[in-house]
Amino acid sequence: MVNHVEDRHISLISKLQPDQSAQMSDLSLGLLKNRQRGNWIRLRTVILLRWIAIAGQISAIIVGQSLYGLQLDLGLCLMVIGTSVIANLVAIVIFPETKRLSETENFLMVLFDLLQLALLLFLTGGLHNPFYVLIIGPVMVSAAVLSRRSTALLGLTAIIAATVLTRFYLPLQTEAGELLRIPALFLFGNWVAIVIAVVFLSLYARRVAVEMHAMSDALQATQMALSREQKLTDIGGVVAAAAHELGTPLATIKLTSAELIEELDDRPELQEDARLIRAEADRCRDILRSMGRAGKDDLHLRQAPLSAVLREAAEPHMTRGKDVRLDQATSSVQPGPHPSILRSPELIHGLRNLVQNAVDFAKSSVWIEYQWTEQQIIVRIMDDGQGYPSDLIGRIGDPFMRRRRSVEPSGHRPEYEGMGLGLFIAKTLLERTGAALVFANGGDPFLPPEDQPERCGAIVEVAWPRSRIDAKIEGNAPPLGENQPLVI
Repeated sequence: MVNHVEDRHISLISKLQPDQSAQMSDLSLGLLKNRQRGNWIRLRTVILLRWIAIAGQISAIIVGQSLYGLQLDLGLCLMVIGTSVIANLVAIVIFPETKRLSETENFLMVLFDLLQLALLLFLTGGLHNPFYVLIIGPVMVSAAVLSRRSTALLGLTAIIAATVLTRFYLPLQTEAGELLRIPALFLFGNWVAIVIAVVFLSLYARRVAVEMHAMSDALQATQMALSREQKLTDIGGVVAAAAHELGTPLATIKLTSAELIEELDDRPELQEDARLIRAEADRCRDILRSMGRAGKDDLHLRQAPLSAVLREAAEPHMTRGKDVRLDQATSSVQPGPHPSILRSPELIHGLRNLVQNAVDFAKSSVWIEYQWTEQQIIVRIMDDGQGYPSDLIGRIGDPFMRRRRSVEPSGHRPEYEGMGLGLFIAKTLLERTGAALVFANGGDPFLPPEDQPERCGAIVEVAWPRSRIDAKIEGNAPPLGENQPLVI
């Protein structure tokens, strides 16, 4: 009885599934478009950081002149610092506190700070001034939040400024008139250090920022996918509850219409209407049966046989032109009865994404094998496609990968193209259920095509400890309680 109800519920859920591939494509593109992080910076944050820089510049000039007796052109230095003060005050007056800067506005703000710092270094000794290292700061900010083009322009500007400052600057002097200079070799070393720092540190900062942004976007997509799967599960419960509630009134309608048919023998035109009412009631009953007639909160639906859950995960992709086969592995003896596992949204959606990926790349066939031991439950998803490229197989599961095959025309890639987002979501969700995933290829690259095995494409093996998903283990599944009578 449980299996029968489960099969009908699975049929219902599969009918409720929208085009998952198209939704994943929209999600991938949407996340990529939203990764313009330069649009996220508030003007208030930039103004605050600039006030801190202004306070540091004024402090350095005061300390250098009063404590160390350096002869600085105080008027020019304060004028350069004053431009930053004026820029901050104008921004505070003109723009609201909640304004967020666009990519171009952010670039211009950081470029202004870079040029202001370079001009201040020109007035205070150029690269002989130990504070020359601060010229790297604006480039690092750009590498973390702005585009590659903006970062390249700012890096080039910083290198040009450092090059100019090696030859053109106002020298630092003590009260005794002594010029503070470092040897030419050290000056050249400072310039090389600036160039290397701008190039290396900007690449380093950008690489780390891109990794963090990609992971953040992918985790957001995972959460959205899980939320969607949970909503579909809830919809299935609502429909099952509706089927349960409508059973009694439909039975009443059918009984009443049957009595009317008997009493209206002398009025055939009204008797025909009564027959129509009974026929429509029977039709509603058949529809409810196909949707599944469970209780409002059928605890049996929280667990299901392993094969039923795999069929539910694969069913949306069984009509996409590929032969999807679900079989129990025969390579080893299966100990004990067929396991019943927990029907969690994470598990179903993760397996569905793996099946979708296999169907996307298979030539004609996809195999889903399952087996179990006393300690593990194992599922393998295989296809007869070209498999994973050897140079990417170690990175499978990373978000926003660009391709799966080494050489493949883009027109052959269905739906969302090579983003790796679906596999990342699948891997993340399945690992939440306690699974360990292994990606491999079934073919031998050294064999000719005619000698390759039938299952020569990609292989994904998903293995769970039985203690995590076996519904028969104490503590996993909720108690079913007493059977309630079904009133019709």
